[in-house]
Amino acid sequence: MVEFFIDTASVEEIKNFLPWNVISGTTTNQKIFSCEKGINFKDRVKEILSVIDAPLSIEVTKTGENDEALIAEAKEYSSWSPKNIVIKIPMFGNGRGLILASKLHKEKIKTNVTCLITTNQVVLAALSGATYASIFYCRVRDAGGDPAKVVQDSKRIIAESKLATKIIVGSIRSPDDVAQAVAAGADIITITPKVLLQMPFSQKTEDTIKEFDQAWLEFKASCKE
Repeated sequence: MVEFFIDTASVEEIKNFLPWNVISGTTTNQKIFSCEKGINFKDRVKEILSVIDAPLSIEVTKTGENDEALIAEAKEYSSWSPKNIVIKIPMFGNGRGLILASKLHKEKIKTNVTCLITTNQVVLAALSGATYASIFYCRVRDAGGDPAKVVQDSKRIIAESKLATKIIVGSIRSPDDVAQAVAAGADIITITPKVLLQMPFSQKTEDTIKEFDQAWLEFKASCKE
């Protein structure tokens, strides 16, 4: 069964959606955290985990430094909650991300290899030992690719190879993208609060509810006391 992760670093947004009982994890990145002004990064991570006891992806930031610095950063983040924290590693074009993911896998640190556009990248991430591989659905389309095919092919190859990596689909811009990613076989879809809010709504559903309510009122009015 597909899972939904919420793509936010806002505790209030997470709290707002938890009563829906459809969220089973959280994903973040530097851009998402930059929207949260005046907070302490570590404190906010711990606050999120106190609200939702589930996987939380946070991304390494010291990409301009050497691998040892990135590994140290990843280990620090993971130490805050080894059970739930997942370290996001970008798929660098020179293979550096695969080295990092492999090293962290050997340290039993959960990883999410991210910014994936092609099936080749997903397969490499899975072979490196990544816990999750994040396909950027709409960015695949922006690059001229077929995102549903990338998800389908990746899922099939991972299954046939008996690899443990789960496919996360991100870069979702509309409820239609969610439906397509689900149909393509994504294990997890990470969705912004903006898109998640749109998913329960259909004007036809609203009209049907009103129709039924009106019919009941007419029925009640016709009943004899």
